[in-house]
Amino acid sequence: MPRRARIILGGLPVHIVQRGNNRAPCFFEDQDRYFYLFHLGRLLPRARCSLHAYCLMTNHVHLLVTPAEPVGCAQLMKYLGQLHTQYVNRHYGRSGTLWEGRFKSCIVQSEDYLLSCYRYIELNPVRGGLCDHPAKYLWSSYRVNAEGVPAALVTPHAEFQRLGVSDEERRSAYTALFASNLDAKRVDDIRSATNGNFALGDESFKRQLGASLGRRVERGSPGRPASTQEKRGLSLI
Repeated sequence: MPRRARIILGGLPVHIVQRGNNRAPCFFEDQDRYFYLFHLGRLLPRARCSLHAYCLMTNHVHLLVTPAEPVGCAQLMKYLGQLHTQYVNRHYGRSGTLWEGRFKSCIVQSEDYLLSCYRYIELNPVRGGLCDHPAKYLWSSYRVNAEGVPAALVTPHAEFQRLGVSDEERRSAYTALFASNLDAKRVDDIRSATNGNFALGDESFKRQLGASLGRRVERGSPGRPASTQEKRGLSLI
């Protein structure tokens, strides 16, 4: 099946998921995660991307970034993937690819959709049964965003900044968002949009985005005739 064309727009936040090849582990020890985060922070300015949230699981990563230019995400993941693969292969005496060839992603509408993505990413260890609260997982941005732990690689999104007039107010409001589980439908929407390389947002956002780009930005309804582009496997993230 043809791959869907990937389109990322500068200035719009993007949820990225990259998995280990065949879902195999890509982190084996804590030092592997330290290496990944160090070079992620170093490469963000080079790719002109801002990072808002992250989570490093054993066999995949979640990133929430805003690229200044459409090519930013691809550049970031390419540089980072190459460095981390070289490091792991050298350190563990292995060879070959480490990551899946293409990361999955979706453009995210601001407002509550963006904050839902923050929560989706930082709650991943809880959903995976690794801990009962995101604060107990060391390899996500939760403690940065909710507790103010310093981390130069994380830049608060404007939507996060609107949670309060001071750092303390913002952290308190953000922590309160985790008092309840993320709505199951929103979780499904995020997964579907990311895995399908579609847009995540309300219908108005999708219509405007699709009209401006001249192509479909969400999964088609069953029975609807496919356009020429859809037949070629094209969609928007």
